[in-house]
Amino acid sequence: MSADQARNAVGPTYGGQEPGKQGSGNQGSGKQGSEKQDGETRKTVWVALGANLGIAVAKAVGGAIAGSPALLSEAAHSVADSLNEVFLLASLRRSERPADPLHPFGYGKERFFWSLLAAVGIFVTGGCFSFLQGIEAFRSEESESLGGYVVGLVVLVVALLAEGTSLLRALSQVRAQAKTHHRSTLHEIKVNDDPTLRTVLAEDSTACLGVLLAILGMALHMATGNAVYEAWASLLIGALLVYVAYILGKSARAQLIGEAAAPEMQQEIRDFLDGRPEVDAVTAAMTMRLGPDSVMLAARVDLVAGLDSEEVEEALVRTKQELRERWPELDQLFLDVTDASVADRVRARRARKDLDDVVEERRQTDAV
Repeated sequence: MSADQARNAVGPTYGGQEPGKQGSGNQGSGKQGSEKQDGETRKTVWVALGANLGIAVAKAVGGAIAGSPALLSEAAHSVADSLNEVFLLASLRRSERPADPLHPFGYGKERFFWSLLAAVGIFVTGGCFSFLQGIEAFRSEESESLGGYVVGLVVLVVALLAEGTSLLRALSQVRAQAKTHHRSTLHEIKVNDDPTLRTVLAEDSTACLGVLLAILGMALHMATGNAVYEAWASLLIGALLVYVAYILGKSARAQLIGEAAAPEMQQEIRDFLDGRPEVDAVTAAMTMRLGPDSVMLAARVDLVAGLDSEEVEEALVRTKQELRERWPELDQLFLDVTDASVADRVRARRARKDLDDVVEERRQTDAV
């Protein structure tokens, strides 16, 4: 049908949500599920914060007693993790604010911003300090008594138990989400869109591996009397932290500048719209993540000829409702009726082929 006719019937865009208003029906149940998930994430962050604060003090005292650079590097790591947990708790609180006229799409991207700060904190406080400790250890010729190193090893073993407890809590939440989404735990870790949970999981995993490196460095130092092992342990811990900070920062950056929904979700949405009897062609379907459980969809569709204004409105209302029933996270939805040209249809087919190629590539990667 003519785009001018459709626009006269329902306006250029149909969908969306007024600032501060919530959806209903399945969208409301989706919001309740999101709030429950946020509550679980908040518990996970508090567990991690409590563990890291206690561990940081123990490592710092043990490192000072033992004169261990590896242990002091781990203390810096725990301080960085504690600061990051504070950032993540702030992100959970601030992202829950309702939409307003200045931020009509809400504050969901606060999660991504504070996760970026957490990545910077891991890099500066943890990674850089560990490198400095490792370099200093190469220059130092001081040795420590056996008793001092025993204290250090005891502290590290306790730290490993505490970090392991926090990691198990994070993994338990991931497993619960994987069960809900009918995915494996490993796949859930790969595709999980909650930057807060992902950061805690990365921190705890890195912390456990870092403690094991510190234990190995101290044990070899004790056995050989050569401090170079602890120096290398500090450098490896620093490299590990820098790598994790890079991965988390890269992910947060992509989400902040406007990351699309998962390709699989985009493909399913395109299939749904293409299958509507009222839709002749889908010339564009653009998505953007506004938060861990919030997605905006802006689609251009050409409707079949012969629909009157009432039928156009009914078709768009029905399409919007069914989209939100199938994907409750689509809380910002815009459908633009357009008169597709031949060039528009060619571009749409090319974009669809590119999308299908990306989805197939991801499937092959996951299967390996």
